[in-house]
Amino acid sequence: MTYFDAQYTIHTEYTTLIGNISMKTILVVGGAGYIGSHMVKMLLETEHHVVVFDNLSTGYRDAVLGGDFVFGDLADRASLARLFSGYQFDGVMHFASFIQVGESIIQPDKYYQNNVACTLNLLDAMVTANVNHFIFSSTAAIFGEPQYTPIDEQHPKNPINPYGLSKWMIEQILADYDRAYQLKSVCLRYFNAAGADPMGQLRERHNPETHLIPLVLQAAKGQRENITIFGQDYDTPDGTCIRDYIHINDLCQAHLLALDYLFTYQSSASFNLGNSAGFSVKQVIDIAKQVTAKSIPVHIGARREGDPARLVADAKLARNQLNWQPQYTDLKTIIAHAWATEQQVNL
Repeated sequence: MTYFDAQYTIHTEYTTLIGNISMKTILVVGGAGYIGSHMVKMLLETEHHVVVFDNLSTGYRDAVLGGDFVFGDLADRASLARLFSGYQFDGVMHFASFIQVGESIIQPDKYYQNNVACTLNLLDAMVTANVNHFIFSSTAAIFGEPQYTPIDEQHPKNPINPYGLSKWMIEQILADYDRAYQLKSVCLRYFNAAGADPMGQLRERHNPETHLIPLVLQAAKGQRENITIFGQDYDTPDGTCIRDYIHINDLCQAHLLALDYLFTYQSSASFNLGNSAGFSVKQVIDIAKQVTAKSIPVHIGARREGDPARLVADAKLARNQLNWQPQYTDLKTIIAHAWATEQQVNL
């Protein structure tokens, strides 16, 4: 029995658990990317009709495992008008954002144009077509330097880079669209999405890769010389930064439940999504060594500007109001799923 065969029973029970809303036609914008493609698979498994709209600038056509695929760009209002005239959507999930914090500082225009202006094009197309249910992929970066941890939904919003600012701008715009046009939305603020499809069909494929776990696994495979730890003098038990990692499937489960929330209550909301538990950079590397049974060379670098010592979510609101029950909370499992898919490819 292979690793993925051994996951079948667990995965079948998992999709049964979340398949509790009637079939809808869902537009997934950015459905060829890391989170979007996992979301498409879960929507298909729960018998929804899925339409993916993606320009493939950072996504991959072969990551879309079913449904209808429409090639297009959010900057093209005419293309959006044709899309919405061709389907009757019950809801829209929006994942098509640029996400690199460092790049956003160097190229803020790129982030405001894509993450803000293009999202406005999408929202206007929805208003015109009378589509009133929207799931927005937001981020913990809207909070900026944490004033306390774990971070709940009421934490002050003070983003410190254009990426976080672009997401916070959309959250405020959505509140205005709710008041003016009755467009109901759920904003889901991710902490650190990680892992891969437990069945081995999808994985993380950013280019360039900037996320810690895939970088560590690439070092384990010998595809990079080492993994850099940016600072080891933080006020944490081992001196390295602590982050909250959430399995990609648990993240997608929260999106399904958020859809259910919108259809049931017709009310907008915002939720933080994380495991409410933090792991340091050194802990991630140590667990990766156990999972891979490989040595992982480490280089100690200087601190990066703007890296908080701790970023951990308070996700009680999502657990209580969405009845969200993450299935894969153990970091070893998260890394094992990522490692299993990583070994299938030569990047």
